[in-house]
Amino acid sequence: MNEHSAPGEGNENIQAEQFEPDLVAEPPHPINWNLLTSQDLEEELLELNRWVNWLRTEYGLPAAVIPPVWHRHPELLWELSALHLHWLCAYDPNQDGSAPFGWHRDFAEARQRLRDWVTASGTRLDRDRPTRQTVWPGEERTVHIVEEAIMDRDADFVQFVLEQVEARRAAEDAFYASIGARTDETPN
Repeated sequence: MNEHSAPGEGNENIQAEQFEPDLVAEPPHPINWNLLTSQDLEEELLELNRWVNWLRTEYGLPAAVIPPVWHRHPELLWELSALHLHWLCAYDPNQDGSAPFGWHRDFAEARQRLRDWVTASGTRLDRDRPTRQTVWPGEERTVHIVEEAIMDRDADFVQFVLEQVEARRAAEDAFYASIGARTDETPN
């Protein structure tokens, strides 16, 4: 707070700044979660988690729209990621003044889709299970559907991020090792 600010103004600015897009970073762009490097995956998951937490509290969204372990359901991750991108673009300082209205219109539609995804996935406020997959003729079921209690959502998110980043890092290492193996086999 400085001599020109009104009482309480400093706290509001600090709180608002937490959720403003980083204007120094590159412009918002679609995220293909399948193609991110391990480092980018970690950064994007943490940023999306921060925004989803803001969204659910700012709009008072129930677990039927955004459940605690949304991150364990790709259908919810992709939908929330698209909604986040739309929000970043709508509230960009260079955007037209009516863009937030368009975001809210689209947000209403997205809430219904999120409800549909949550219903199909089976995740709830206090329990979660992997999303059921339809097994086509000739395929074998690869995931056993076991419902688990959600004991600590934040700890689960941290564990999820660690697992995803490690799996992506292992895939990167294997890819680069295969390139090295191919260049070693190339005749001189």
